[in-house]
Amino acid sequence: DFNDPLFLHPSDTPEVNLVNEPLIGTKNYEVWSRAMMIALTTKNKLDFINGSCKKPEAHSPILHQWERCNAIVLSWIMNTVSKEIYNGIIYSTNAFTVWTDLRKIFN
Repeated sequence: DFNDPLFLHPSDTPEVNLVNEPLIGTKNYEVWSRAMMIALTTKNKLDFINGSCKKPEAHSPILHQWERCNAIVLSWIMNTVSKEIYNGIIYSTNAFTVWTDLRKIFN
């Protein structure tokens, strides 16, 4: 189902760069976050950063698909931040947590 946030299109790959200007800090956070929200909306992945698409229970049949989509969203975020910010989020495992932390730090 194309409307399911767990759907991955063949073009949804980790190396995709969704926005032109990387996040460098408070100077461009508002513009960067707006551009990312627009891009994630077009990819139907906004629910991963707004908390609507929560990680399923350990034995859920959709856990693996959720983890794949979450990893894709994490990679898209990491592709659009400065090297300094990248180094601070590389070990994160949840796109929602990374998005929330970036908002707290730079907004």
